[in-house]
Amino acid sequence: MKDLYEILGVNKNSTDDEIKRAYRKLAQKHHPDRNKGDKFSEEKFKEINAAYETLSDKQKRRNYDQFGNASFGGGVGQSGFQGGFDFNNLSGFGENFADIFETFFSGDSQGHGRKSSQAGTPGDDREIAISISFEEAAFGVEKEIKISRVGECETCKGSGAAPGSRVITCPACNGSGEIRSVRTTIIGQVTTRRVCDACSGAGKVPEKECPTCHGHGRTRITDRLKIRVPAGIEDGSTIRIVGKGDVGFRLAESGDLYVHIQVLHHKLFTRKGGDVYSQQNIHLVQAVLGDTVDIQTIHGVVKMTIPAGTTSGKIFKLKGYGASKLKGDGKGDHFVTINITIPEKLTKREREIFQQLALESGLKLHEEKGFFKKIIGE
Repeated sequence: MKDLYEILGVNKNSTDDEIKRAYRKLAQKHHPDRNKGDKFSEEKFKEINAAYETLSDKQKRRNYDQFGNASFGGGVGQSGFQGGFDFNNLSGFGENFADIFETFFSGDSQGHGRKSSQAGTPGDDREIAISISFEEAAFGVEKEIKISRVGECETCKGSGAAPGSRVITCPACNGSGEIRSVRTTIIGQVTTRRVCDACSGAGKVPEKECPTCHGHGRTRITDRLKIRVPAGIEDGSTIRIVGKGDVGFRLAESGDLYVHIQVLHHKLFTRKGGDVYSQQNIHLVQAVLGDTVDIQTIHGVVKMTIPAGTTSGKIFKLKGYGASKLKGDGKGDHFVTINITIPEKLTKREREIFQQLALESGLKLHEEKGFFKKIIGE
């Protein structure tokens, strides 16, 4: 027998919200309405509901944790008796031990425990990826996106009922949103519960189904949304927009929209947090004598002083000329790395100047040309 946490894909330390989210995703994936005739999904749906029935109730979850650790040595389906007694193989009862266990601890022998959530199948989450420029990421931008999703039916406004008809109490579950059944087990008669297939847990059904959405309350739509991308967002970040995923079944909770951000490469700049980085090429003479140069930043051109004797690889900081910081803590800085360019070809006059400089510096330069060798400085 699988561990109930394993069934929902969570661990023992998961929060109630994490367990609820895991249940929602699995339940909507394996719901009978979406998997008609699929025996595997049908059994999986029952298994998911049984696990959630226990783990969503604080008392039952506490009893389950204690019962498993203290009596079964750490796992449901393992026996505390000698000889490997397996509750799952009891003949004549046809019961899955997890069902018996979760009902046994449901509050009393009649199964009076947690009330139905009175909600239909929640909507799926949606994902979309968008690309923004380096500057848009640095300063923030409002973007309009187009997304195909499941939206509210315009004809019935999400109720699933045809115009002029009513939404009535589900006759299958009498409005409880769940089906209860009594079964005989090794501990006597117990009551188990599962989500009502007729209303998907909503407790209500349309008196007459909407002709547009066939009673589901939703249809496929193409939606246009305006989203605000915050200043300072990083490449690979994700923005969550609550309630803008698929609309839930018959007015149930909508899923969320997750927007994945890709920041396009910039030919001049790179960025880390709020700090921007670039490189600046300067002539050898500028490095030796010093100069003032124009530096392109995301805020425009800024003049920067190059001190005399600057070496290649030296980094200068332009304070406050970086990108906005994501948490609103002002702006970062712009760091400029200096690259000194050496001329590959010299004019006759330039060569004479450099030779004269070598003489005055006491350097002995060896020039080779053909079979002749000339030593400058001797």
